[in-house]
Amino acid sequence: MTYKYQGFYKEVELFNFIKDYFISDLHKSKNSVARYDCSSNMFNVDIELKCRRRHYNELIIERAKFDALISLSEINSTVPVYINSTPKGVWAFYLRNHPHIQWEIKDLPEHTDFNRRDNIPKEIGYLNINQGISLLDIIPNEI
Repeated sequence: MTYKYQGFYKEVELFNFIKDYFISDLHKSKNSVARYDCSSNMFNVDIELKCRRRHYNELIIERAKFDALISLSEINSTVPVYINSTPKGVWAFYLRNHPHIQWEIKDLPEHTDFNRRDNIPKEIGYLNINQGISLLDIIPNEI
């Protein structure tokens, strides 16, 4: 049996994929405004999820989310992970392996999937997919 990847448009789809294929004890953050989306006690990770509707080889991460995950990991002795999907795949990044991200300020939509689409300045950096772990390479799949 193979997994037929068709991309994810909502974080709940990405969450369910990770829970079904990789982290069976994955649970959502209890706080709806938390700086991470889910975590696992079994793997001792705090995870931020992001779904992109277009493919990019360089995936954006907001500095505020990066810093919050690093701080949370220091407080809770967890591993900070960023998982990002595009129509071409799913990549995971151990954020501690990326301490030298080049940060820049860019005007971007305040929210992606909500009515407030006004641009605001955000401090962002990029993670190259070649520096991440391709989750689709781990499971038998057909793209």
